[in-house]
Amino acid sequence: MKNTLRTGVRNIVVEGPIGVGKTSLARRLGEHLDAELLLEQPETNPFLSRFYQNQQRYALQTQLFFLFHRLDQLHERTQLQLFPRTVVSDYLLEKDLLFAGLTLNEDEYKLYRQIYDRLSPQASVAPDLVIYLQAKPETLIARVRKRGIDMERRISDDYLMLLGESYTRFFHHYDDAPVMVVNSENLNFADSTDDFLLLVQRIESMRGRREYFNRGD
Repeated sequence: MKNTLRTGVRNIVVEGPIGVGKTSLARRLGEHLDAELLLEQPETNPFLSRFYQNQQRYALQTQLFFLFHRLDQLHERTQLQLFPRTVVSDYLLEKDLLFAGLTLNEDEYKLYRQIYDRLSPQASVAPDLVIYLQAKPETLIARVRKRGIDMERRISDDYLMLLGESYTRFFHHYDDAPVMVVNSENLNFADSTDDFLLLVQRIESMRGRREYFNRGD
């Protein structure tokens, strides 16, 4: 039987830094809600592995590939609005600017921003809910090392720490959609049904624009 969330929540984004578990949660929510999934699919980016080896040389190519891939997905989604269906995604388009600001030099960022500003309004639709997963930098580092994805072996600890800090700043100011901030330190949405259903319950009871969920709340 198809599950649903509270009225009006049809477009859900799960976000957070590398290693926090956003794709696993997005997949589980998608299955629970019989929703359409929009996923980043970083393994399809031919520049990403080279970026982790030489960020300065491959940052712009990596960012532009991700941007065009996401814009294509979101544009295709907007064409299907005549047949609305719940959508769960593991990325927020605006976070591309976060990564661009971290990795591009001044001239590259100006070029990237021109392209982003020209194309993003055609595909950008504010989500009904953003689930922002947080974890301590040392937790993110440990999780990335544990899962052992080959190209991620080249990610430095410093980069992962900087990324986590950047996400914190980004979501401190983000106000385009309601946000559920989730401390994932002691939660395992991929493997624990109890944890997952507890999160669903918290989403159901959410009434404000920003709420916080920690294990034990």
